Amino acid sequence: MSTESFHSIEPTPKALERIAVLSGQQGSNQFRVYVTGGGCSGFQYGFKFDPEIAADDDVQHFDKVAILVDALSYPYLFGSKLDFVEDLGGSRFIINNPNAKTTCGCGESFAI
Repeated sequence: MSTESFHSIEPTPKALERIAVLSGQQGSNQFRVYVTGGGCSGFQYGFKFDPEIAADDDVQHFDKVAILVDALSYPYLFGSKLDFVEDLGGSRFIINNPNAKTTCGCGESFAI
């Protein structure tokens, strides 16, 4: 029997570090990653601090933070990596999503 656990999304250490820093400013250590309709490719990613956990949320607990993914976003995000980057384009969370068939040029929206 395998003891490997499966999560909807795997955060990098840099993403977890940034979420922990921001959680002190936001008053919540629960960071929601979700998918909504819109963007130039059909779907777009969303991020927010959320003090509420819904009954159907996938909740992943880490040392200082929890990542929440709602049931509707779960299949779109399953197997994805959450990262935080700082470059000439600014600082932002990004998703490396193996489920996305196409993405827009800025990487903020995708199609399945």
